[in-house]
Amino acid sequence: MDVFEAIKARRSIRRYKKGAEIPEEHLRRILEAARLAPSAGNRQPWKFVVVRDPEVKRRLAEACRGQMFIADASVVVVALGDPSVSRWYLQDPMIAVEHMVLEATELGYGTCWIGAFDEDAVKGVLDIPAGLKVICALPIGVPDESPPARSRKPFDEIFYLDKYGNKYP
Repeated sequence: MDVFEAIKARRSIRRYKKGAEIPEEHLRRILEAARLAPSAGNRQPWKFVVVRDPEVKRRLAEACRGQMFIADASVVVVALGDPSVSRWYLQDPMIAVEHMVLEATELGYGTCWIGAFDEDAVKGVLDIPAGLKVICALPIGVPDESPPARSRKPFDEIFYLDKYGNKYP
């Protein structure tokens, strides 16, 4: 699968096959995709907590506003940003997470960006230091659903040439 095919195939997965594990070599490849992501000034202002323990996943799902499907994923990666390293501590980890999403898609796994969470609760569950910011949680697992593609705005409604309002030809 090439990158564009992975982009087209990616779906937000909210049902995972319980008990289905991701082989370590696949997980390492997904994590390596994040490590290789670009960042402003190559500062890499990110850390990632990889959660596999079922009880920790359950508590994390509760901290993510009760989205309990998160606990069914094989693994949950929580992305953190470090404001002391770069002013782009929010954007750079997002790029790294999207690299993981695309690699997971290529390998046949499902993911779902989780931005709804109680940051203090997530930090408490994972013992995250106060100076770091929780960016998102990313459940990764074997999909137990195949949602259809969702509609997208037409090309000519979102792209402009040279200045806003000048539609891209």
